[in-house]
Amino acid sequence: MNKTTTVGIAVACGLAALIGTSKRADRRAPAQTHVDTARTFNHSSALLALSVLSDSAMEHYRGSFDNPAMYTPIVVSALSLLAGLHGGRDHEPQRHPCRNSVYVGAALAGLAGTGFHVYNITKRPGQWSWHNLFYAAPIGAPMALLLSGALGAVAERLRDEPQHEPRLFGMPAGRALALLTSAGLVGTLGEVALLHFRGAFQNPAMYAPIVIPPVAAALLVNTAIAAPRSRWFTRLWLRMTAALGVVGVGFHARGIARNHGGWRNWSQNLFNGPPLPAPPSFSALALAGLAAQRLRETER
Repeated sequence: MNKTTTVGIAVACGLAALIGTSKRADRRAPAQTHVDTARTFNHSSALLALSVLSDSAMEHYRGSFDNPAMYTPIVVSALSLLAGLHGGRDHEPQRHPCRNSVYVGAALAGLAGTGFHVYNITKRPGQWSWHNLFYAAPIGAPMALLLSGALGAVAERLRDEPQHEPRLFGMPAGRALALLTSAGLVGTLGEVALLHFRGAFQNPAMYAPIVIPPVAAALLVNTAIAAPRSRWFTRLWLRMTAALGVVGVGFHARGIARNHGGWRNWSQNLFNGPPLPAPPSFSALALAGLAAQRLRETER
């Protein structure tokens, strides 16, 4: 079994475990639905944090940690990952102050990181040129940390809401979570579109993350604004979006293997090939969307 297959199986098993958790939530009492939704959002936050931790550790190592602030996303995403794993096992209907503080810190670190990356682009010759957008600090990468913190913080706030009528931001919680997840999918899409455009869409499969997530985002908006009811097609499309993250890891692993030396030269090809930790972001958001969909179906 080669390393590409091993990576694909590992990610698939992790995603299956998360989806399994989500399916088990459906069999709980209706009054517990909002806590189960919060736990799924904790899991989604953890998966996003893992993606950020892996990606920022690699990219900032390549940058030789030239600025001490480059250690920040590694520490913060590691804490967000631990908070998400802890929250995913917590059935208590009340927020955890330590987890909540970690999530808020992650969101603020994501905002600050975006500022640093924008500055990195603007200080280069040509500033907002295609070359700098392609090869300077990735402008969209810190937003994944912001999103991880936002999903986790919303999960903690949801736990404090009444069991039968949870509300967030002045609206039913299911509606608010569907809109939040839709916005996250659209934001993630921007960075993916830019990098796949840089790759000239040399493989037709590179169009998949440009086509599938926007449809998922639109379906979640429809879930939010339309009357609550069961939507089998939305669930099916969100599961397809979750699978996209697993398949994407396989394609990226194949892209690394095709470089000179393949996985035997992993210390160089991991940096030069497509980013291996990036695709699971879609899986994380799809899981959050499925949880929001289930909660929305209980609202009247």
